[in-house]
Amino acid sequence: MERGLFITVEGGDGSGKSTQLETIRRYLEEKGIPCIFTREPGGTPIGEKIREIILDPGNAEMDDWTEALLYAASRAQHVAQKIKPALEAGTTVVCDRFVDSSIAYQGFGRGLGEGVAEVNAHATRGLVPDITLFLDVDPQKAMERVGNRSSKDRLETEPDEFHRKVYEGYREIARRDAEAGKGRFFVIDASKDIEFVTCEVREALDRAFGKDSGEGR
Repeated sequence: MERGLFITVEGGDGSGKSTQLETIRRYLEEKGIPCIFTREPGGTPIGEKIREIILDPGNAEMDDWTEALLYAASRAQHVAQKIKPALEAGTTVVCDRFVDSSIAYQGFGRGLGEGVAEVNAHATRGLVPDITLFLDVDPQKAMERVGNRSSKDRLETEPDEFHRKVYEGYREIARRDAEAGKGRFFVIDASKDIEFVTCEVREALDRAFGKDSGEGR
């Protein structure tokens, strides 16, 4: 049986991930490709409990490494219980955030450096996405979108400087991917209107699956 494709969607808060995850869902349904959608932190009962702890605005005293390790713990359970079994069964997995988020938010945003990637290499058992769609939008514009939300989680309330570091982290991850010639990272200008971004996402998926792909790739 052919292994499923592992797709991740990345971007800062307010980058429009929720809208484009629906674009991906419709695309895969049109193609008849078996798939599941999941998210991080979370994705499993254990992971969802960890998510509540991480994002609770009441946990303002949380140490940076505590935060990073909680993300990794949720991810370890997620990979073992849900992601790897689905991929091995031939199912495409679409995940809202994965290791790149930890590298951007904790590695760059919190200044924890390369140790974040090292911890997550163990948590994921070396699993790397096949393709990653990075919704690239300037953090100032993104946080203006977040400002319209009725409630914000603990990371969304961080100062502008933090979100700028996260954004630069994502850009550096994309640069390294391009420099290494891996072709995993698709950078999509998410500052444009929804129709433009949707077209860009669908074109990236066409390149990943093959424009005329049908069921089972």
